Amino acid sequence: MKVLILTAEGFEDRELLYPYTRLKEEGIEVKIASNNKGTINGIHGYSIDVDCAFDEINPEGFDVLFLPGGKAPQKIRQNEKVLVITKYFIDNDKPVAAICHGPQILVSADVLNGRRATSYSSIRKELASAGAEVVDEEVVKDGNLLTSRGFQDLHAFGRELMKLVKGY
Repeated sequence: MKVLILTAEGFEDRELLYPYTRLKEEGIEVKIASNNKGTINGIHGYSIDVDCAFDEINPEGFDVLFLPGGKAPQKIRQNEKVLVITKYFIDNDKPVAAICHGPQILVSADVLNGRRATSYSSIRKELASAGAEVVDEEVVKDGNLLTSRGFQDLHAFGRELMKLVKGY
């Protein structure tokens, strides 16, 4: 099992680090991808090492895609490779999890039409404009897509993420 995380400078520390740690605790291989290799910093000052650049990613080598929130999704949602990777996961019915502002990437990838989803409150209109049925729930599962509102819902998101990753 391999999980791919797409993020960049300005990620929401809790929304990346809690799921990352939870996945690693279960022995799951996790790779962080960003614009470039090196170290990136979250909005609260935590940092994490990047394993690979977006351009190096072959999505076929991964089982699950995770899109954490913060300011990073706004920065990377215009990257064509990020959109191709995201579409690949959705189109191939592979699990995709997004929290807080992470669904902005799903909007830009044009994969939300007819899907049920949630997000941080300030971007819900954007999801609705992209064709999503938007709800205000701590975590929403729609087929292979898992979305959550934000760090306040990490307990529920973590629980459902593990179910998604483990296939139950």
